[in-house]
Amino acid sequence: MSRRRETSGETSGAAEISHPARTRIISVVYVIAALDITWMFLQFSVTPYLARKLGFDTLWFGYLQTMMGLIQLLGGPLFGRFADVFGARAALSLSCAASVVYFLLLAIADHPVMLFIHKLPTVFMHVLPASQMVVADLSEPEKRAGALSKLGLCFGIGMIGGSTLGGHLTTHYGEAFAACCGAAGSAFSLLLVLSFIPETTKVQVPRSNTEENMSKSIFSVGQITRLMRFKDVTPTFVVKVVAGLPSGIFQVMFSIITMEFFKLKPEGSGYLMAYFGIVQMVIQGGVIGRLTARYSESSLLLLSIGISSLVGLAQAYMQNVFQFCVIVIPMMFSLSLFNVITDSILTKSVPSSDTGTMLGLCASVQPLLRTVGPTAGGFLYMNYGISSIGLLQFLVNAVVFVYLLQRGLQKKKERRE
Repeated sequence: MSRRRETSGETSGAAEISHPARTRIISVVYVIAALDITWMFLQFSVTPYLARKLGFDTLWFGYLQTMMGLIQLLGGPLFGRFADVFGARAALSLSCAASVVYFLLLAIADHPVMLFIHKLPTVFMHVLPASQMVVADLSEPEKRAGALSKLGLCFGIGMIGGSTLGGHLTTHYGEAFAACCGAAGSAFSLLLVLSFIPETTKVQVPRSNTEENMSKSIFSVGQITRLMRFKDVTPTFVVKVVAGLPSGIFQVMFSIITMEFFKLKPEGSGYLMAYFGIVQMVIQGGVIGRLTARYSESSLLLLSIGISSLVGLAQAYMQNVFQFCVIVIPMMFSLSLFNVITDSILTKSVPSSDTGTMLGLCASVQPLLRTVGPTAGGFLYMNYGISSIGLLQFLVNAVVFVYLLQRGLQKKKERRE
């Protein structure tokens, strides 16, 4: 009798969530993700200018970004395990609460040391990966890429709102007021999570006591790294890291580039980021979903890397903001397509019970790039100029493109044999 109740409890979760309820939960998750991205881009309009006021130069700002990258690099996989073990509501609640603390610390930062201290809560700030986990758990496998691409649409909305709002608030009311608005917004996101997100979104299968004890170990490195043994996970993950490195360097250095190369003020930088958001919305809302429904993921991955290589070449020779605004269109297309396809391939390659951990590993890629990026980007920018970053992207993505093309041709040959 007790065994029957145990089994019944273990199979609860996403299996008991009706289709209308799934649709409602996913819609709320999209709202939470859009709000989180809004506060994140609001912060991008605050931190670089506050850092400059507190005496940071390019090198020290790079150290600040590197520290944040290291913290999130360690936190990403652990947060993914936490989400798998304790469920979506606990994971999103922790992340939103950490965002509130993060912005409050930013608001009172009046010394260079405080800028470093305020980055500590970022170890738990993983709203987007947690949102991806919920969407992956509640969407059908064949529709997963399209569902994940809508999170990119939320990203575009948040980019527009956050950049515009952050630039306006920072210019007219100061950095502290803008940070307080971010804290209030994160608190509202936390209320949405507690009100609408179920405790768990996973289909849980019966397990032995030993398996269950192992599965509840958040700090088990073996439970995290074992995912690399699933088919297609390791090569796809390596491609995600290597191909994403050059564009990651450019993203990390972008705030410096806008101030020093393009000579933009906070408000102008905010408008530029809002333009990014508009492009992102059009691409994610009107292009990515149609492509994923019509073409194979391997073909789209090749396409994204090929375009990214050409974008790097264009960045190497750009001279002004107008030229960059033209380059932004293929750049955002390649980045959006690349992230959606790699995340879709990786989550499909692992069991449903491990999607959080897998997305946590995916989320650790950007912090890894932010860890390496500031040092590498600062060195390249200071010694060889912005063109060196673009040429690096061109060369690295060209090599990855050739590798994937040869791998695809080899697979076709093996199928024929």
